[in-house]
Amino acid sequence: MGKHELHPQNWVDLYADYLFNYAVARVSDAEIAKDLVQETFFAGLNSSKNYKGDAAERTWLVSILKRKVIDHYRKSNSKKGKAEVRINYSTDSESEGDWLEEQVADPFTRDGDNILENEELGLALQECLDKLPKKQAQVFKMKTIQGMETEDICNELDINPSNLWVMIHRARTSLMGCLNENWF
Repeated sequence: MGKHELHPQNWVDLYADYLFNYAVARVSDAEIAKDLVQETFFAGLNSSKNYKGDAAERTWLVSILKRKVIDHYRKSNSKKGKAEVRINYSTDSESEGDWLEEQVADPFTRDGDNILENEELGLALQECLDKLPKKQAQVFKMKTIQGMETEDICNELDINPSNLWVMIHRARTSLMGCLNENWF
């Protein structure tokens, strides 16, 4: 498979809605989500020379947006933000690809100091995942860690989208409870 190329002139048409929906689901505020998407496009333009073409353009932009969401929460220093940071930067084997991709996507990464903390969190998250009912854990990993599309997960597991979202919601709630007890 050949390397991907960036086409910034198409970003708004191709990715703005997807990135906005991604952001608004995490910050629950349309104005903040719009700002984060704009910042993502600017950061993408500014760091386009660092784009290696290993990831699809949308995946690369999402990884920049994840960093923007985390920075937003760091600035507001909220509990949800700390949880978002920790969940996004787990280092269990399944999310290794995302983890590496985010490092590639953001040349300004500053987590040399956090590697040990991230490893500890990865272990805590894995322990919490292991406590979930099997299908819930499977759905959560497929959607959140592997980034699979809803339709693909539903087809693979023979469930409908509302079942999927209920399972993901329950998994998130359980994981947050577990991480609050064992990590925070």
